Amino acid sequence: MSAKLNSRQVGEVTVVDLEGRISLGEGSTMLRDELRHLISTNRRKILLNLADVSYMDSAGVGQLVAGFTTVSAQGGQLKLLNPSKRAKQVLNMTKVSLIFEVFDDEKAAVVAFA
Repeated sequence: MSAKLNSRQVGEVTVVDLEGRISLGEGSTMLRDELRHLISTNRRKILLNLADVSYMDSAGVGQLVAGFTTVSAQGGQLKLLNPSKRAKQVLNMTKVSLIFEVFDDEKAAVVAFA
């Protein structure tokens, strides 16, 4: 399955619902382009919903880190929501989970941006 994403606003927070494979090629490129678009339109409170991510490779993890760096450098915040079992394994194995705030509840995540 290829990657899909949908962005929606919850107050001041942009929630990006990701689905499918976040891997070298389409998935990581789509994520990079969406984060750049959000920054360019002055949306700097970003919550990535990973609940429906079926697979993530090192390119996907690299894109999460690059996105975190880019958003942070612009004075924004990037947080993760509901990582799937597979995504959670990859984030923990690579220790990337240590740089992100990770939430299991969307309402709690949105409040954490305040």
